[in-house]
Amino acid sequence: MIPTDSIFLLEKPVGEIQIDLPEYYKEGFFSKDSLFHPELEGGRYGSVGDPVPYSVRGDDVITSLLLVFFVLAVIAYSNIRGFFSRQAKNFFHQPHEGVTSMTETATEARFQVFIVFLTGLMFATLYYFYSLHYNGDSYILSSQYYLILIVWAIFLLYFLVKMGLYSVVNLVFFDGKRNRQWIKSLLFIIALEGLLSMPAVIMGPYFDLPIYKVEIYFAIMLILVKLMTFYKCFIIFFRQNVVGLQIILYLCALEIVPLLALWEILDVTANNLKINF
Repeated sequence: MIPTDSIFLLEKPVGEIQIDLPEYYKEGFFSKDSLFHPELEGGRYGSVGDPVPYSVRGDDVITSLLLVFFVLAVIAYSNIRGFFSRQAKNFFHQPHEGVTSMTETATEARFQVFIVFLTGLMFATLYYFYSLHYNGDSYILSSQYYLILIVWAIFLLYFLVKMGLYSVVNLVFFDGKRNRQWIKSLLFIIALEGLLSMPAVIMGPYFDLPIYKVEIYFAIMLILVKLMTFYKCFIIFFRQNVVGLQIILYLCALEIVPLLALWEILDVTANNLKINF
């Protein structure tokens, strides 16, 4: 005999049939289990495994950033290749008095400034790899990529202060023509630094080049660039009045001291942003 309370209650509205079941027909032991209800939060099953170690090679953001570097560098150098080749050919040439200096178009001038921004971003990425190797990826920043932006701003400030110091000092002791020649040469040197640092940025993380070899390459590149800077400064400002002590003091005050100050600022910034356990 079927209990009277379990009899299905049938209602027949117009056009449809509605069946009402008792409560104990609807509920059961597994009625609220997440396996039977995909709309419920089920959580995770099993134990948590070890996380995969961070690798620059597997970082899609850094890889995309380097691809953008390459494309922008090709576009920039293609637009200033004429001015860049003229600077390269005449870099070791001693300018004669009364000879008109090389002029550049407005497009070339804009792309020279853009090359400075690109070189600063290249150096910031290289320092980011250096910091990951020695300091790890534990920073107080919400994203470790913000470290690249902070270091990039420091490098841009360094280039700006360096050019400002050169302009002020050269306008005091030398004429405007030599100052313009030196600023153009300095922009060429900065562009050359960015071009020579590109192999270090790519070879280190993507070809498993040891960090000490990257450091040796960068040190050789930096010494070579500084020797070129010393020579260009000599032939523009000091070749007529050769005073050894004067050029040494000039370059130490405007090249070596800002470079040491830059490294100290980068080191202090990285240490303050790092999480110390």
